[in-house]
Amino acid sequence: MNEVDFRRLQQILSKPQKIVITTHRNPDGDAYGSSLGLYWFLKKCGHEVKVLSPNDCPEFLKWLPGESEINLFEPEPVKGKEILSEAEIVFTLDFNAFHRLGELMGGAMHTIDPVFVMIDHHQQPDDFAAFQFVDATMSSTSEMVYQFIEGLGHVEFIDQDIASCLYTGILTDTGSFRFPATTSHTHRVVADLLERGADNSEIYNRIHNVNTYNRMQLLGRALDNMVVLDRFHTAYITLSQNELNRYNFQRGDTEGFVNYALSLKNVMFAAIFIEDKKQKIIKISFRSVGDFSVNEFSRNHFNGGGHINAAGGRSELSLKDTVKKFVEILPSLKNELTLS
Repeated sequence: MNEVDFRRLQQILSKPQKIVITTHRNPDGDAYGSSLGLYWFLKKCGHEVKVLSPNDCPEFLKWLPGESEINLFEPEPVKGKEILSEAEIVFTLDFNAFHRLGELMGGAMHTIDPVFVMIDHHQQPDDFAAFQFVDATMSSTSEMVYQFIEGLGHVEFIDQDIASCLYTGILTDTGSFRFPATTSHTHRVVADLLERGADNSEIYNRIHNVNTYNRMQLLGRALDNMVVLDRFHTAYITLSQNELNRYNFQRGDTEGFVNYALSLKNVMFAAIFIEDKKQKIIKISFRSVGDFSVNEFSRNHFNGGGHINAAGGRSELSLKDTVKKFVEILPSLKNELTLS
């Protein structure tokens, strides 16, 4: 967002507004962390604010301050449409295209005409927002929300609740500060959040130390299903719906599984393919190291996108045919999938 646009938005926000904050379907730590951090901040500024999420979050995010106040669109679409229709401003956080909301909520967004404000760190945003605060080099949308608050001149409004939400988003989207987008600025932001009350040890434990027996069994199955393609420095994991059912799969249970494939020696490209019979799709996560862009790969082949080293996609083929398609693409990328 350029300086002129930022000042225009600042002027709009100088008066109380009816605001709705939205985020993508199957929300993760950055989606809810950024949304709730902004929620508490805008309420402090005197606005009437609601958070509207397409569907529910994993259990390990239920502790976030304000999570119980989030409205879910898919279980109550009539109420969700009413919330959207009353909004004067809609913030879209951690996504840049309406299809990321799912068919139901994405369709509803096309029927309203508020002032849209996009805060996001993914590449190639759709052109629907009057105000775009977009930077694909940033670690997370939560770090961008911090910058947004800072730009408005109200960092002093950041209390323990806001700090905890934003810290959670940064922690999860940086892989606990391991990913390349984690910069010195990220650490300076995190230092300030800690000083304002975020408890780094407690938050880490709430996010990561939540394994159940079933999840560990599912991880064992995922690792047993892992296939390594040495020629292409690639590894992938598959999980069928039957396997998910066998281990009583809960939302969020497969979080981070793809990173086990990427952690293998000499692997620079990893994927996990998860069958979802209810949606009739195969959900895919891609990860890479180095310069190989899984964002470009996913956009070109699997109806998705994301970042250079982390992206998501989907397929309407069967699990077997999706994997077959994936493997058949790799020879054309052999020169790119070469370790330096």
